[in-house]
Amino acid sequence: MGSSMCGHLIAAGYEATVFNRSADKAKSLVEKGAKLATSPCGVAESSDVIFTIVGYPRDVREVTLGDQGTLAGARSGSILVDMTTSEPALAVKIAEAARARGVHSVDAPVSGGDIGAREARLSIMIGGEKEVVEALRPLFEVMGKTIVHQGPAGAGQHTKMANQILIATNMIGVCEALLYGYKAGLDLEVVLQSVGSGAAGSWSLNNLGPRMIAGNFEPGFFVEHFLKDMGIALAESRRMNLSLPGLALAEQLYRAVAAQGYSRKGTHALMLALASLSNLDWNARKK
Repeated sequence: MGSSMCGHLIAAGYEATVFNRSADKAKSLVEKGAKLATSPCGVAESSDVIFTIVGYPRDVREVTLGDQGTLAGARSGSILVDMTTSEPALAVKIAEAARARGVHSVDAPVSGGDIGAREARLSIMIGGEKEVVEALRPLFEVMGKTIVHQGPAGAGQHTKMANQILIATNMIGVCEALLYGYKAGLDLEVVLQSVGSGAAGSWSLNNLGPRMIAGNFEPGFFVEHFLKDMGIALAESRRMNLSLPGLALAEQLYRAVAAQGYSRKGTHALMLALASLSNLDWNARKK
């Protein structure tokens, strides 16, 4: 996702300095004109706005707050923008550490997956100072279509947790509906024509449903990363003394997906775990 997002900024005429722990993954951006840095600190030293999007909160801490992190190289007045789905409390901690150095910080996780990133139509949920967010809006509009300031530091991450809760429980319904349709002898592609445009329609049904039917479970978003997100949401719900049984069920079902060897498949691989509960090999079914 990060490569596509940065590519849009370069295409829009912005100068970019990039870093990736696997340098070969930055090759396509360098070929488009980006400069290659040797550390996150090096990116910050060459930039007014520093975007990060990594895997886990521990990566955010290292890339942002580490000895060679972005904050170490950031100039006074520059802006850190973390687009990772991460912990709200960590977003607040980064904002406080940045403020102490005269640097601005924004948490701006995204939704829309690989398709949204490639097509520049991500939904971007933003936490931070309003004036800073507005200054960044032209950059966000290059990468996404729905750009909403949610509130102070951490608010973007809390909004992304709400987004992931919606996806987690909705995905159960998508998979179970397709399983039901298959066992009832229906043509699933024809089923999608009816239900996809009605009250039951959703992004997951209309975008991932066809992939499930085709037996294509390659990732737009990894199961292991979704488990991370649900873990954050569950931890936050416990902190707020909030009962979310649907999310807890979804998290347990996704643990089954990972246990069956699909942690590096897409989130729609939930279909494979649910099918196995009914002793059904989804990929071996008669097409």
